[in-house]
Amino acid sequence: MHQFRQDTGTMRPVRRNFYDPSSAPGKGIVWEWENDGGAWTAYDMDICITIQNAYEKQHPWLDLSSLGFCYLIYFNSMSQMNRQTRRRRRLRRRLARASIPPGVPALPVKNLNGTGPVHPALAGMTGILLCAAGLPVCLTRAPKPILHPPPVSKSDVKPVPGVPGVCRKTKKKHLKKSKNPEDVVRRYMQKVKNPPDEDCTICMERCGHMYHLLCLVAMYSNGNKDGSLQCPTCKAIYGEKTGTQPPGKMEFHLIPHSLPGFADTQTIRIVYDIPTGIQGPEHPNPGKKFTARGFPRHCYLPNNEKGRKVLRLLITAWERRLIFTIGTSNTTGESDTVVWNEIHHKTEFGSNLTGHGYPDASYLDNVLAELTAQGVSEATAKA
Repeated sequence: MHQFRQDTGTMRPVRRNFYDPSSAPGKGIVWEWENDGGAWTAYDMDICITIQNAYEKQHPWLDLSSLGFCYLIYFNSMSQMNRQTRRRRRLRRRLARASIPPGVPALPVKNLNGTGPVHPALAGMTGILLCAAGLPVCLTRAPKPILHPPPVSKSDVKPVPGVPGVCRKTKKKHLKKSKNPEDVVRRYMQKVKNPPDEDCTICMERCGHMYHLLCLVAMYSNGNKDGSLQCPTCKAIYGEKTGTQPPGKMEFHLIPHSLPGFADTQTIRIVYDIPTGIQGPEHPNPGKKFTARGFPRHCYLPNNEKGRKVLRLLITAWERRLIFTIGTSNTTGESDTVVWNEIHHKTEFGSNLTGHGYPDASYLDNVLAELTAQGVSEATAKA
């Protein structure tokens, strides 16, 4: 009863839980909340049980603080509210239905104890039916995403050609703040003697310049104040944009395995590792602890010309603290935690069941566009 992680050698205990047939999982009931992308995310099983118990007792609301979460559940409006930010999200209750993914042979639903008819609610479904106290639970066989390659020995791990080094660390440095925001803005401006007759696109009032100086100063003062300036019209970045990524380590190397769609090339593996810590002045809640779930995180690129180009730019983005930030997780709803920062990575190795793997013909071009939007390109990296 143990789980062995092949790439790190980590051994963890595994356990099997039994849920009462009258509980939410026993009845096939799932409670979900709506994330920022409009998708529905299921609560952990223990939380589902707690919500279902309160729902069946017709409680008007439920406080999840006893489970370590700062949320209130309102059954009348079917919503979840964050006690700190007062933000609300939609909530729903549904009866889980099993499905068999394409290519997986379906099994007829049957009682494993060989007695009694199939429950009417499960008529026509496929899967394996387990009976406990007369109430059926339907399980299905589904393929699991391949998140990591087969074991790789240290002697098989090689440096990436054309990319110096194998590790990059970031510290609690930076934000290149200027004492006077107007000095920063003037650095990237040039007076126009005969400007066109058009509006300042920040305040939309007539003026004799392309932008009002004070409008740009106000825009800069309300932003990251890192010494860079972004054009509000075309989004071009002047200077070097830096982010709020916490301190951590980035490693990269070649492994002797191929990604789907890149059969003739080896794979570049990137490993990001960020520990928990205390938020700095640039973060949402300075002085408060932040969590770092799921680290170290493994990401993959093909070892071809474009893949190595992406790696070089990701190194630059890492050093500018742009890969991660501190915010609220779209997956779990947890606040004050390390999250991705608009530069997508492939974290699934040998399949693409989650959408975070290969094959994906457009991924490398898409991530290059995302890096450019963050001010990271070959021209700025060399500068």
